[in-house]
Amino acid sequence: MPFSKLGLSDKVLAAVQTAGYPNPTPIQEQAIPHVLARRDVLGIAQTGTGKTAAFVLPMLTMLEKGRARARMPRTLILEPTRELAAQVEESFEKYGKNHKLNVALIIGGVSFDDQDGKLMRGVDVLIATPGRLLDHSERGRLLMSGVELLVIDEADRMLDMGFIPDIERICKLVPFTRQTLFFTATMPAEIQRITEQFLHNPVRVEVSRPATTAAAILQQLVKTGREPHDKRDTLRRTIRAADSFKNAIIFCNRKREVAQLHRSLVRHGFNAVALHGDLDQSARTAALDAFRSGEAKLLIASDVAARGLDIPDVSHVFNFDVPHHADDYVHRIGRTGRAGKTGTAYTIVGPGDGRAVAEIEKLIGQSIPFADALPGDPAQADALAAPYDSASEPRRDDRGGRNKSRGGSRGGHRGPPREHHREAPRVEAPRAQDARHEPRPESPRQETRPDHRPEPREQRQTAPVARIDDARHRQAPARPREPAEPSGGDHLPAFLLRPIRGKA
Repeated sequence: MPFSKLGLSDKVLAAVQTAGYPNPTPIQEQAIPHVLARRDVLGIAQTGTGKTAAFVLPMLTMLEKGRARARMPRTLILEPTRELAAQVEESFEKYGKNHKLNVALIIGGVSFDDQDGKLMRGVDVLIATPGRLLDHSERGRLLMSGVELLVIDEADRMLDMGFIPDIERICKLVPFTRQTLFFTATMPAEIQRITEQFLHNPVRVEVSRPATTAAAILQQLVKTGREPHDKRDTLRRTIRAADSFKNAIIFCNRKREVAQLHRSLVRHGFNAVALHGDLDQSARTAALDAFRSGEAKLLIASDVAARGLDIPDVSHVFNFDVPHHADDYVHRIGRTGRAGKTGTAYTIVGPGDGRAVAEIEKLIGQSIPFADALPGDPAQADALAAPYDSASEPRRDDRGGRNKSRGGSRGGHRGPPREHHREAPRVEAPRAQDARHEPRPESPRQETRPDHRPEPREQRQTAPVARIDDARHRQAPARPREPAEPSGGDHLPAFLLRPIRGKA
C-alpha cells in the first residue's frame, strides 16, 4: 500500500516522496490510519521498522489546522534520552519542511532561558525528556492543559529507566480527553498493566512478535578469555577480520568500561569516539556527529545509545559485554540491518557469560552460532573452553568478582579453613635478638625466658613499681628501684614514703 492511501496530506506526501520512501513499513501502514482517526494506539514493533515516522507523519497532517498559543504546546512527545529527542526533532525537520510549525526541544544540558524563549513564542510540537519537562512546569513556565496529543516513545525503555513516577505526574497535567500513542519494541507483562492506566480503549498494532531480531542481521558469538585484556584483544582481532566492515557501534555495560575501551582502541590506532551518560550534551552531540559523518569509524557506547537511535548504514555491532537484560540485546543489534540493509552483530562471550547468552537465545527464540576462528587465536586455550557450561562457571557477585567467603583472606587469596590453622600452626624461624617479634606466651605467669622468671612473692610485695613495669613491658628487664624525688617525679606519691609515727 503506498503512502497516498493512508490519508496523509499533500504536504506530507510531498516531503515523504522527496525523502525517497515509496512505500510505508508495516508499522506505519497499520498505525497511521488509526492515529488520523483520533484513536489511542499501542504500537509494538522491533527496532528499526520506522516507528518514529508512524507518529510524526500523521501528527504533521493533524497540525495543519489550528495555531499554537504561548506556553501551551499543542502536542507533546516524551523520549527517554536526549539523543532520541534530538532524533525526533530531525524527523520533524525532514518531513515538515513544507509546514510552518514551531518545534521545541526541551532536554537537559541546555540553557533554561533559551528553552523558555521558545515556549513563550508558542509551540506546536514539544519534544522533551521527563525531567526537564517537569522542571519547566514547576517553574510556571509551561502549561500542558492545551495538549491534544501525547506520545510516549520507547515506552519500555522509559519505564525501565525509572520514569514511571514522572510519567504519571505528566499524565495528570495533560487533559484527560487527550489522544495517547504508546510505541515500544518489547512488551513485557508489567508494561501491559501500565498501559491500561495511560491508554483508553487503544488499538493494538503489532507487526512482529515481541523481542524478535531482524532477519537481515547475521548474529554470531566470539569466544574470549576471562581477563579484560583478553576481551580487548579479541575485539581488536574481530574488527580487523570482519567482512565488509564500514563502521560499527561497540556496546559496553558500564560507563567506566566505555571510557577504558575507548582509550585502549585509540592507543591501538583505531578511529573511535565514546558516548555515555556522564558526558555533557556538547560532547555527546559531537561524538554522534563524528560517527554519522564517517569521521569516526567506531562508536563505543553504553545502553544510552541502544534504544531508537537512527544512525544510517551501520555495518556492524559489537557487544563487548553481554547485556545484563536480554531485551537490551535486541535493541543493541537493531542499530544495524536497518532500512532493508544487511548487518552483522558479534557478541564477545567469556567463560562466565553462558547463562546470559542462554537467556538471550530463549528470548529471541533461536540459537546464536559461534564465529569461525579468528586470525591469531591460540591453538590451545583453557580460557576459551565451554562458555555455555554453567555448572563450571565460578559463582560471581553483581560486580563480576568472586563471592566472598568467611574463610578467605582480604587480599583476594582464599586461604585454608580455620580448622587447618588450629591443627597445623605455622612454625616460623626464630628471629635473632629481636624481642619485639617473639611469640606471645600463653600465660604471663609461665614465661620461660631467663630474664623474665617469676619473682618471689616477697619481691613483688616490696617492689610494686617493678611488678607494674614487668606487667606492662614484659620484654624489658626489671629496673632497680630509685628513691622518690621530692617533686613527685616518680609515679609513687612522696607522702606515702614518709615513716609512720606510732603513739608513745
